[in-house]
Amino acid sequence: MEPNSLKWVGSSCGLHGPYIFYKAFKFNRDGKARILSLGDFFFVRCKPEDPICIAELQLLWEERTSKQLLSSSKLYFLPEDTPQGRTVTHGEHEVIAVSEKVIVRLEDLVKWTVPDFSGWAHGLKAEPLKPSVLRELGTNGRREALHRYRESTLTSGLNFKDVQRERAQLGQEEDGRKVLVLSYPQYCRYRSVLARLSQQPSSLLIDHTVLALGGIAALGGNTRILYCRDTFEHPTLLQNESICDEFGECSSYFTHQSLFRGFGKY
Repeated sequence: MEPNSLKWVGSSCGLHGPYIFYKAFKFNRDGKARILSLGDFFFVRCKPEDPICIAELQLLWEERTSKQLLSSSKLYFLPEDTPQGRTVTHGEHEVIAVSEKVIVRLEDLVKWTVPDFSGWAHGLKAEPLKPSVLRELGTNGRREALHRYRESTLTSGLNFKDVQRERAQLGQEEDGRKVLVLSYPQYCRYRSVLARLSQQPSSLLIDHTVLALGGIAALGGNTRILYCRDTFEHPTLLQNESICDEFGECSSYFTHQSLFRGFGKY
């Protein structure tokens, strides 16, 4: 990570005591700027010798007294990378969630990120939209409508327009959608929608009725979809020196109070 590259993106979205909450942040790594926002899924490696896993960004905040920039994420591992290992009961596209959320400073989260995930071949490849549909999205305002629909369903209606504007300027509108982890019911609904639309034009994937029934409109062509239905106790994760247990009270407060309904699994 380049020095002093961390920056909040968009307006703040909450305030509690010494904590200010945000929707997204920007950083530079390997000469490339990138934005991560609430609800994004991305690849991380907690230690150099650890397997790659998927992180779901669920909370971002700044502790005003110490000026610490912090994050809370949920981690998902392939079954073969858990103590139990992969068994016949695990699905082909299944991942297992760590039972405890992890709180780390943003500078450490950035170090965890895996910039090149081209080798990741796990998960169901999302049905891509045809180029003609993508061009239409850019000319009739439906792209903005699609983003608004995602905001209303995935983040309790928080306004991400300012975040999306900066993402568009960086050319990474779908960077946080290269991989998605669904609940098992969501995954089943998505597979059902795909089966029903198998002989239909891909433009139906952006229809709001189809989206409401469980469809997923992947603007990029490399999105991988997995599902999670179980958790496990990670034997060594809490020993990681990047974990900030001292700020767990803040994350727990918002978990129990549900002030941020719709952020991931909170």
